Amino acid sequence: MENRAKHQTKEEYVADFLREGIISGQFPRGAKLKQAQIAEMIGTSITPVREAIKILEAEGFVLGSSHRGAIVAPFDINATEEVTDLRVTLECKLGLKAVGRLTSQDIENLRDLQDQIEDAAARGDRDAVRSINYRFHELIYIAADLPQTLSFVRALWARYPFDLINRLDQRIDRASKEHREMLSAIIARDEAAFLQALRSHIRSAWDEFKASYSE
Repeated sequence: MENRAKHQTKEEYVADFLREGIISGQFPRGAKLKQAQIAEMIGTSITPVREAIKILEAEGFVLGSSHRGAIVAPFDINATEEVTDLRVTLECKLGLKAVGRLTSQDIENLRDLQDQIEDAAARGDRDAVRSINYRFHELIYIAADLPQTLSFVRALWARYPFDLINRLDQRIDRASKEHREMLSAIIARDEAAFLQALRSHIRSAWDEFKASYSE
């Protein structure tokens, strides 16, 4: 997780922890989010956890229920085609703005994250791959300094089957190659090449999943 000082409030820090945990599979689809357990994991009180869950409920990561409490939202394949189209549009908007704003330190951090992804893949740790992949993309998009657009993208991520896609045979290896293409474009400050690589990265993952889902 990023340093807490980068976050405006404790609940935003907790919300980011939960987003990453949901995307990575640490908190599986349909699982109940136990506030006391989460507070203990992070080392905080119940209050910021409760507020963070409200943020995630608004984004679509979590469903609220007066009887069951908050649960991680299930996957809806019928909505994901539209979600993918919106991801391409909004993430390309963020990426285009970010390419010229990423610092040399940001680029080194992206390289390090990609190395971590490949190390986790070599160990067969798919949960770690998804978690680090989340940080890789978010690092790029935060640099765009378009917080409203990023909030919409996070809402789309909540509805996207990252966990199922990363189970596809060789998908992580292909995604790593796509990340390297994105990194090369960022280093060259080549906006057109970056957008092409990012579009392909998002589209190819969904197309592969659709093909496997219909089999």
